[in-house]
Amino acid sequence: MGPADLVQKISISAESPRGTERNDAGAALAGAERLPPGTWRQKCAAYVLALRPWSFSASLTPVALGSALAYRAEGALNPGLLVGSAVTVLAVHGAGNLVNTYYDFSKGIDHKKSDDRTLVDQILEPQDVVRFGVFLYTVGCICAAGLYAVSTLKLEHLALIYFGGLSSSFLYTGGIGFKYVALGDVVILITFGPLAVMFAHAVQVGYLSVSPLLYAIPLALSTEAILHSNNTRDMESDRQAGIVTLAILIGPAFSYILYTVLLFLPYLIFCVLATRYTISMALPLLTIPMAFSLERQFRSQSFNKIPQRTAKLNLLLGLFYVFGITLAPAGALPKL
Repeated sequence: MGPADLVQKISISAESPRGTERNDAGAALAGAERLPPGTWRQKCAAYVLALRPWSFSASLTPVALGSALAYRAEGALNPGLLVGSAVTVLAVHGAGNLVNTYYDFSKGIDHKKSDDRTLVDQILEPQDVVRFGVFLYTVGCICAAGLYAVSTLKLEHLALIYFGGLSSSFLYTGGIGFKYVALGDVVILITFGPLAVMFAHAVQVGYLSVSPLLYAIPLALSTEAILHSNNTRDMESDRQAGIVTLAILIGPAFSYILYTVLLFLPYLIFCVLATRYTISMALPLLTIPMAFSLERQFRSQSFNKIPQRTAKLNLLLGLFYVFGITLAPAGALPKL
């Protein structure tokens, strides 16, 4: 290599957009891209990042909550069914994230400043994302079949809940594309709240019950806060791409009000449960300083990493909620 070639190579490297303009996720993806093509390490890193693992609290905590409700109601818990439920819901959640990646890229919504640049930066090809999504949906179906074989839940009940969740995860951006017509918030509120909690609870106890739907409300509100913070941050880019979200419809001021309600209404519910039924339900209140910190960040319109921070709050709040239900005296909580 001659001096001219070396200078040209350095110049090209300096002009590459893969520099300081990228955030931490982009740097990780760029690191994966620099590995030799086709290596397992590169592929695994790219696939894991494409799944957006920081969002998995939205599916793990509902499963834990549904299982805790079943334990409190029946006095017993099947660890195998708990693990099977978690893997099933995670597989569907991960596949839904990949569907979102594929359709956002296809519609030109993802760009160089997006959080998810798996396809924008050509870390993976579109067909890779499609194949991985199909694989995860297949894994979810196999796990659901295994749950049916072990659980006493009727097949029609299990299929109704499971395929309802699977359809929602796909139709969020695929097919109808609820996300693009301001209905994505409704889908997430139902899927990663009542539906996931009911699924985990029903698999454990073998029947459908209304009470898990009620207990899922605080967690569903917290999960919706993750999506709403993400949509508020992406308001301008979404508007330019021609899609409509709830954040765009109500504007910045009402988006802040809604985010504040989603953050703090669960704590009001926990206060009522703690004062009227059992003090163990006050455990989630330990996370309220994080909620105030997020409210200040949202109010200042500093949206950097706010969806990830909201997801962290969702995880901790959900865990303390599960601990509170598990520690509650028998018969202390209503309908349990």
